[in-house]
Amino acid sequence: MQSIEIDRSKSLIQEPEKGHNRFHPDITPVIEVDEGEEVVFETRTSMDNQFTPTTTVDDFPGMDALRVHPLTGPAYVKGAQPGDLLEIEFLDIQAGKWAYTGVMPGRGYLSDVMDKPYLVHWDLVDGSATSPQMPRVRIHAAPFMGISAVAPSHAQVKAWTKREADAAARGGRAQPPNPQSAVPGRGSAAEEGLRTIPPRENGGNMDVKQATKGAKLYLPVFVDGALFSTGDGHFAQGEGEVCIHAVETDCTVAVRFRLLKGEAERKGIRGPRLSHDSYAPDPRLAGPGRFTATMGFSLLEDGSNPAEDLNSACRQALTQMIDLLQERDYTREQAYALCSAAVDLRISQVVNAPNFTVIAILPEDIFER
Repeated sequence: MQSIEIDRSKSLIQEPEKGHNRFHPDITPVIEVDEGEEVVFETRTSMDNQFTPTTTVDDFPGMDALRVHPLTGPAYVKGAQPGDLLEIEFLDIQAGKWAYTGVMPGRGYLSDVMDKPYLVHWDLVDGSATSPQMPRVRIHAAPFMGISAVAPSHAQVKAWTKREADAAARGGRAQPPNPQSAVPGRGSAAEEGLRTIPPRENGGNMDVKQATKGAKLYLPVFVDGALFSTGDGHFAQGEGEVCIHAVETDCTVAVRFRLLKGEAERKGIRGPRLSHDSYAPDPRLAGPGRFTATMGFSLLEDGSNPAEDLNSACRQALTQMIDLLQERDYTREQAYALCSAAVDLRISQVVNAPNFTVIAILPEDIFER
């Protein structure tokens, strides 16, 4: 068994030989591993140690967003070649002892209306997260890695940079390459490296909470050795991660690699796939349990009807859930953070035009009685 051990008292900026925060094929691997070998990755929190147990909202303005995400790796998988499919089996995921959820003005799904900062410090003890900033709440452990990825090819770096620039030109949000605070700090990886914020065909910041212990993630290989990295550990998350933070923590994850030779090319697999022996690997959803839900449709607050629009349905379900939690004596900011940590946004139907349905599910067993 091999491992990439890190010094968690240091940031990635201080220990750059153990990881990276951009995607590029020229990043030097940290270790070489054999197929079938168990490999352990130690990881940092998503903001590269800029959040600590003593952080307050007054520290938000001085944080460097260009330092997300500190990934551990890459690992060079011997024998992996373009056209292969890399299977990553998550053997174990151990979360740390402390976590955070931050509402940061200008970020998150409701960035246009949530302009007051808020910070939740979570204590992770005996499989539960509790916080004095979130009274009467106990969130059950369901740890997973927000980011797992292989390296893109040089051609993909160029093509994906262009398509994201095109999206920005059309009024969308995108993060172009930026060498400031990049790790590696110089060379083509710094100048051209893709930001880790959006997920892409190589994996990345997918934030799929079903990628828990026992899951198998399949990623198409684009470069020799695949160059696998992981990071952005979560103790738990509501589907949607709406305020941009889940229950963010450092993690230690053990994985095993398997190569399916030529499978991606033969079957035309262009992006990630995931499998698990249980449909509900999250313990909260493993059996019957009480829940309360709000529903959103393709409607705007002014009463207009953007037909067949999932975004407006999602937003309506979320804002109604925030209203519901405020009825239970949580502040607006507490409710928003709690939605990010524990409420699941799910698509119910996309056929009943003009109104699609999104449901926001609140598991009632997170509340202490």
